Amino acid sequence: MAELDADLDHILPSPVLPPSWAKLVVGLVAIVCFARSYDGDFVFDDSEAIVNNKVAGVVGRADLLCALFFLLSFLGYCKAFRESTKEGTHSSTFWVLLSIFLGAVAMLCKEQGITVLGLNAVFDILVIGKFNVLEIVQKVLHKDKSLENLGMLRNGGLLFRMTLLTSGGAGMLYVRWRIMGTGPPTFTEVDNPASFADSVLVRAINYNYYYSLNAWLLLCPWWLCFDWSMGCIPLIKSVRDWRVIAVAALWFCLIGLIFQALCSGDGHKRRILTLGLGFLVIPFLPASNLFFRVGFVVAERVLYLPSVGYCVLLTFGFGALSKHTRKKKFIAAVMLGIVLINMLRCVVRSGQWRSEEQLFRSALSVCPLNAKVHYNIGKNLADKGNQTAAIRYYREAVRLNPKYVHAMNNLGNILKERNELQEAEELLSLAVQIQPDFAAAWMNLGIVQNSLKRFEAAEQSYRTAIKHRRKYPDCYYNLGRLYADLNRHVDALNAWRNATVLKPEHSLAWNNMIILLDNTGNLAQAEAVGREALGLIPNDHSLMFSLANVLGKSQKYKESEALFLKAIKANPNTASYHGNLAVLYHRWGHLDLAKKHYEISLQLDPTAPGTKENYGLLRRKLEQMQKKDV
Repeated sequence: MAELDADLDHILPSPVLPPSWAKLVVGLVAIVCFARSYDGDFVFDDSEAIVNNKVAGVVGRADLLCALFFLLSFLGYCKAFRESTKEGTHSSTFWVLLSIFLGAVAMLCKEQGITVLGLNAVFDILVIGKFNVLEIVQKVLHKDKSLENLGMLRNGGLLFRMTLLTSGGAGMLYVRWRIMGTGPPTFTEVDNPASFADSVLVRAINYNYYYSLNAWLLLCPWWLCFDWSMGCIPLIKSVRDWRVIAVAALWFCLIGLIFQALCSGDGHKRRILTLGLGFLVIPFLPASNLFFRVGFVVAERVLYLPSVGYCVLLTFGFGALSKHTRKKKFIAAVMLGIVLINMLRCVVRSGQWRSEEQLFRSALSVCPLNAKVHYNIGKNLADKGNQTAAIRYYREAVRLNPKYVHAMNNLGNILKERNELQEAEELLSLAVQIQPDFAAAWMNLGIVQNSLKRFEAAEQSYRTAIKHRRKYPDCYYNLGRLYADLNRHVDALNAWRNATVLKPEHSLAWNNMIILLDNTGNLAQAEAVGREALGLIPNDHSLMFSLANVLGKSQKYKESEALFLKAIKANPNTASYHGNLAVLYHRWGHLDLAKKHYEISLQLDPTAPGTKENYGLLRRKLEQMQKKDV
């Protein structure tokens, strides 16, 4: 068995981490788990979620954690074979079970973590068991009776380990199935166009082309994009498409490597290639569309684990070339150049992740046909206030994908703000026609219809939005505004109250309730609502201002003054705050203070008509008082 140990030393990792390193790993995992990622705020309701502007996003952390526990599981399985005697290799059941447990943790981080069990099985059979396919085939063809005496076929330890791996895998699949709600997730054609193709041949060719793209990204990670859906890669519909060459090249290389891994007479070479191919192919299988449909075309994160196998194969190839050529320095220089180029590419790519705009624009050169790329650039520009440029990108997104309802929704919102109401209505009507349960589009359509004075249609649109999304405070708020415009005050108050019940911090709904009750003379009720609102949102200066107006009318001057001053302190450059405080002082008899705040208000907004009139009245009153004193 000394030979076995010597062989394994070339390809097995070091033993499972010692306790000190284990503590460090656990600490790092804890830090990663509890680190928080940034989530951007969206201007328009129901805008599609976009990539976080931090590299360590939630999805990325899941893949990294999966890779960590995947490797720990494999290391644990290797540890099970570290002890050997003259009689043969003995495995440790404890380490096998620990490996299965770590594989389960990897699976809970990301689905592909379960593939470590398949890798462990291949490693056990082909590497530990030294299974030689070529030898077995020759014995079968020659009907060699010694085939019956092959050690691995009568190895009870191997069968026991395979039983444990199979049972563990079945248990993991059941748990994952229950977690997913006993059903697979649903995807649309834009997520993975090839999987919706009618022809089996078209699906097969395009799947294989996707594999070749993934292989190319491992070899040369130059085409990097945050999203590869929505027509980024046009379907191959004919064998005359030149991209079929990439499929042929991929399988030519893979078949050659697999043949060498299974049939090479060099046992050491066979086992290294087996390990490299196992790490390369097996973790990628869940993303291959072979067993179930996946929701992406190409996803760079699924290459984290396969890159381990790629590194093993690359290192082995470099070593083999160095042995069989005299130009070792040249090969070393080429390898060093590849490493430096990839380091430079990593630096460039990291710079593109520094902002959403850079990340989204970097995808234009890779996937110019991807509607989502144009959508996200438009979204980013809209957030920055550049509506003209945002419209251009939204229009391109809709052109590339005429059923892109989120782009229609956001474009309709911008056109609504620019008072281009007819086109906005057409876009939003088309969006809800394509996706009838799109609640945000129904609400935005109602806003446009309300602006066009089509009140019945607007009310129906709001009601439809609430039907599809029961808890929709913004829609209740807009419905309340519609009722207020129609002088249906009770309905308006009920709608705004629904908005505040669903979202207690909905400042606009609280404000409108206070203002409506104030305007209709219900000062006591307006005061009660204002105090309730400030109890929930104590630092909202607009609520302070509205309640201060109510208290002033109720002649609670001291309390009203305190709220006005707090509102001005929070937002000192609002003319109406100073103007209304001046009115309070005017009523209260503090004429000098009233004069001071009238003047500040007029400096901030010289065109305010009410303030000008009140200031004129105050000046005349002050002049009359001066004449009386004289």
